Amino acid sequence: MASTPLFTAHNGFALPAVGLGTYRLYGQEGADAVAEGIRRGYRLVDTAFNYENEGSVGAGVAASGVDRSEIIVTTKLPGRHHAAKKARSSIEESRFRLGLDATDLHLIHWPNPSVDLYGEAWRALVEAQQRGTVRQIGVSNFLPEHLDRIEAETGIRPVANQIEVHPYFPQSEALALHAERGILTIAWSPLGRAKEIMQEPVIVEIAAAHGITPAQTVIAWHVARGTVSIPKASSPKHQTSNLAAASVVLDAAEVDAITALGRRDGRLFDADPATHEEM
Repeated sequence: MASTPLFTAHNGFALPAVGLGTYRLYGQEGADAVAEGIRRGYRLVDTAFNYENEGSVGAGVAASGVDRSEIIVTTKLPGRHHAAKKARSSIEESRFRLGLDATDLHLIHWPNPSVDLYGEAWRALVEAQQRGTVRQIGVSNFLPEHLDRIEAETGIRPVANQIEVHPYFPQSEALALHAERGILTIAWSPLGRAKEIMQEPVIVEIAAAHGITPAQTVIAWHVARGTVSIPKASSPKHQTSNLAAASVVLDAAEVDAITALGRRDGRLFDADPATHEEM
């Protein structure tokens, strides 16, 4: 089994370059997919309170047969639970649903700036980490001003920011800022509009040159840029293929050519964290 590169945050916490996304993996089928993915080599599994599948993910982790200490389980605090008391209960509820002694990486799912409670949510995560019920804490969909504020208020910097990143929305400025601060970038929807992106001539050509699939090419692009990608994969074939892409090395010109596919607003939907909110 090929080893997956690791990316390291400012505090020494490390994530594998490719993780298993679980959005819309439910029930026994979801648990089986997670367990199989872990057996095939995944050591990072991503879920969220709002995915309504933390139970399935936890069951899959338990059924995998792989030592718990080897697996990093990420989940996320929903917008409706930002207020301090609700946040504390939500963090514990996620842990109970997952069936874990502690969540390995807990993120604030969205900042929801008009509600303006993400500071309380962050302090709740800081406190949970101090209690030992959360091992590492981070955020998702945070803009620079959101990152600045929570660190200024608590003195604690997130280890990761999970944001939308794919060839149509490469987020080069965000990646540079995160790298400067030692914040890991985790890409959600890393394959973007999968069908359309996979047909881009530059991606098809690079894939052919390396003898890999277009999807593997995009994952390799993420790895080359130091970004953790978490594509969902329920079938063993896709799980193995995605993991294998972590060892593909693209040259700088190939990386730049894919990045050049970026569009002025290549977001998959109206998900600008300055205005978009999810409860």
